[in-house]
Amino acid sequence: MQILVRKVPPAGVGVEHPLLDRIYAARGISNVAEMDRKLSTLLSPEQLPDIGKAAMRLADAVQKQEKILIVGDFDADGATSVALCMLALKSFGAEHVDFLVPNRFDFGYGLSPEIVQLAQTKHPDLIMTVDNGVASIAGVAEANAANIDVIITDHHLPGEQLPDALALVNPNLNDSGFPSKSMAGVGVAYYVLSWLRQELRARDWFNADPARGTEFSPVPRFGGIRHSRRRRAPRPQQQGSSAQRFAAHAARSHASRHKSIGPGG
Repeated sequence: MQILVRKVPPAGVGVEHPLLDRIYAARGISNVAEMDRKLSTLLSPEQLPDIGKAAMRLADAVQKQEKILIVGDFDADGATSVALCMLALKSFGAEHVDFLVPNRFDFGYGLSPEIVQLAQTKHPDLIMTVDNGVASIAGVAEANAANIDVIITDHHLPGEQLPDALALVNPNLNDSGFPSKSMAGVGVAYYVLSWLRQELRARDWFNADPARGTEFSPVPRFGGIRHSRRRRAPRPQQQGSSAQRFAAHAARSHASRHKSIGPGG
């Protein structure tokens, strides 16, 4: 066994603690500003492939109240991605959102044809994968044959052939101009949801009726408008917090209602 010594830049990051300063420098951080986790410092998602196309199709699904099925993976990244999408889409006003996190030993990994066949029992109009899908060529073909639109959000490295999905959002695609290639799957999902929120705001979705306008307004609720609400949806928590905290909140909120990861319902 050979021990490799990592080269550390001679100049530190500027952190007061010398050990932390060395660790951050060894990981390629050049200044303290790169460790700022405020939302204002997040990279713009504009250069993520197909993010606009994905947001527009999701916005159509929300407005038409189509059935949206989130297909995830059962690791930590996949679980938080599913929870984030469930919380956010419902808070945006989608009333028919479900999830599917099947056992990979029974159905294989990713959006396999077997998973698509299982998904069809839920009659979705749209499938959105999180933390998987970039290699699901046969599964996407199965969904297309069943007239189910597929949006793939993933962060894994692509193969030579890509699935024929309606949208494929992945920072590691060869034609991606997104600066970061090390983002987790839940980060990709977060960016898609943030772009969806922007698309829905452009369509004036949140002010389409008094009930929805009241639900998503930060002003105090009072009088008859308060009682006109047709659904109780939690207000999105991204303002004033980091993407990581929003995802963690989503995971805790959804996990508290589901003791195990499995087919949704």
